[in-house]
Amino acid sequence: MLSAGIAVAGTLLGTMALPATIASAAPASPNAANWSTFICRGSVHHPGTLLGTYWTVIVRGVCAVDRGPVVVQHNVWVSHGSTLLAAYGRHHSRLIVDRDVFVKANATLLLGCDAKHFACLDDPHPKRPSLDSHSTIFGNLVGTAALGIVVHNSSIEHSVQQIGGGGGWTCKPQGIFKHFKSPAYSDYEDTFIRGTLVVRHLHSCWFGTIRDFIASSATISSNRLRDPDAMEVVSNVVLRNLICWNNSPRVQFGDSHGKSNRVGQRALFECGFHVLRPNPAGQHHHFEHISKRLHH
Repeated sequence: MLSAGIAVAGTLLGTMALPATIASAAPASPNAANWSTFICRGSVHHPGTLLGTYWTVIVRGVCAVDRGPVVVQHNVWVSHGSTLLAAYGRHHSRLIVDRDVFVKANATLLLGCDAKHFACLDDPHPKRPSLDSHSTIFGNLVGTAALGIVVHNSSIEHSVQQIGGGGGWTCKPQGIFKHFKSPAYSDYEDTFIRGTLVVRHLHSCWFGTIRDFIASSATISSNRLRDPDAMEVVSNVVLRNLICWNNSPRVQFGDSHGKSNRVGQRALFECGFHVLRPNPAGQHHHFEHISKRLHH
């Protein structure tokens, strides 16, 4: 249903620049000696802008990392219903967080971009993108009932946990996604995760985990997605265990032109070594194993 609306890897947002009505407010950075919390405030039409070095950042409303590199020495909190846009490639823009990033209820995070699979929001030629932005979180990325978390071309040095949220079993655009004419969704692509990846109880339109390197284990369970082409968990390298169960639809190749996951230890249930799924989804003549054993 969404094959025309969400691109191969579910990255419709990445193929569009921000609308002209969304212009960043003047950058604001605290004094380097000020070890206090900085609150970044903004709206869709006038986002706040992060630039420079901070101790702790709280996002209230809409904030962007679009003027250059940003370093946060402690935590980033994307508060209820807020949005942090860190998927810009100009001015060497990227986000570096020394501790953890928390995405709260109905909040959205867009982190990282690359020319091949998810064009930066400020790429001047989104149909022929050339910009990249690699962000790093040295702690954990934690989503609690978040509306959407979309991560590309990034490094998470501890673990990723996304529990609940997603905006419900619908593909109707909502929240910040309305401004990109896209349904709400969550996605992790081309990202290094040193710890574990856990996604549970997500009710949304689409979800993908594609071309990630996960140095520990991944668990994808009890998620409900409206798009029948969703739940694409493919082309990943998982050094330990890959466990997928009780998802609707079941884990599949979708239309991302993905390959089998490579798993170092156990692959269980929907992601089991024995599971054959049509690739691409929707046809009945070519089947592949959703996971294969990783040979070192």
